[in-house]
Order: sequence, then C-alpha cells, then structure tokens
Amino acid sequence: MNDVRLGFVGVVIEERSRAEDVNRILSQFGEIIRGRIGIPDQETGLAVIGLIVEGTNDQVGAMTGRLGNLSGVTVKSALTAKKIRKED
Repeated sequence: MNDVRLGFVGVVIEERSRAEDVNRILSQFGEIIRGRIGIPDQETGLAVIGLIVEGTNDQVGAMTGRLGNLSGVTVKSALTAKKIRKED
C-alpha cells in the first residue's frame, strides 16, 4: 500500500520540438492527473503546463523524472504532506 497525496507539477518547455514527447509522457500518467492548464507563448516559443496531480510519491516521481530527462524541459513539483488516502 502506498500513500496518495495531492500536489502540483509545473512544466516549462523551452524547446517546442519537445511538446510531443511531453504530451506522450503525460498521457501515460493520465490516471494521476486531475487537472491541466497549458499556456503557450508565441513570442518566446516557451510553453508552461500546470498540473494538479493525485498519486503516490513513486507515481509522481516517475512522471516528473521522465519529463525532467527531456532536454529543453524543466519540471518542478510539490506534494502535500497530508495523505489523502491509501492505494492498494
């Protein structure tokens, strides 16, 4: 059993060519994503994605680790200390 936590993940895409890779990874972790907002900036070519997530430390860490391994992508996350439920 793992503790499920609520949190936030911020993703900054500096290389637009990585957007497809980012979206593929996010789709693979869709079960832990509760909300998503994406803001592309046409002038700078940057994009920011904000995610509300609900998952275990392992799940969120796996997702952010894969995203963070992409060149041109920066990821930051914060999870609540309070456990919201147990996962079997």
